[in-house]
Amino acid sequence: MKILAIETATEACSAALLIDGELSSRYQVQPRMHSQLILPMMEELLAEAGIGLSSLDAIAFGRGPGAFTGVRIAVGVAQGVAFASDLPVVPISTLAALAQRGYREYGFQRILAAYDARMHEVYWGGYAVDAQGLVRPVMDESVSAPDAVTLPEGVGWHGVGPGWGSYSAELKLRIGEALGGETADLLCSAEDVALLGAASFNAGEAVAAEYAQPVYLRDKVASKPRPKS
Repeated sequence: MKILAIETATEACSAALLIDGELSSRYQVQPRMHSQLILPMMEELLAEAGIGLSSLDAIAFGRGPGAFTGVRIAVGVAQGVAFASDLPVVPISTLAALAQRGYREYGFQRILAAYDARMHEVYWGGYAVDAQGLVRPVMDESVSAPDAVTLPEGVGWHGVGPGWGSYSAELKLRIGEALGGETADLLCSAEDVALLGAASFNAGEAVAAEYAQPVYLRDKVASKPRPKS
């Protein structure tokens, strides 16, 4: 299987190529540079592997939630490349990909992923690792105030992502003894979009390029900020 993955929904811009279980990637934390970086990253990976787009099985992309502009870049690039090469696309939750990185790099088994959604809110999701080493959601992903996030069942949860950096005190107070620790500096990577994308592709969850859609979680992208407590 050959999957090319992209992720631009957060401060990190990345691309990854998964070929028969082997990953190669490009990753840079360069806010506001994603539109200039992502296509060269993709081209470099394909050139190094000595393959063209026609050799791929699918394009996987981080479909959000995340920064509005970043999510739109990922959707637009994935659609454009897929249309041009007659490839399907695999949308992957950026919260799930963040949780997958927490497992891949640190071995966390029960993960609470959080991004700063601005307006004193967080994008939020809870995940547990299955027997195949892939994260699976244990709650619906959502956007809410830190003191109103969905509580996980059980204990031993580990928080990952910038939302824990922005609202650590409120999230710790909300989660209480169920929280075992936090790693706030972890960002989403296309490597994990590729891993989850391959599993989704095998499960028959790829879609035609025209059905690639961003997920913002907010019904209204622009609204008045919620006052801080």
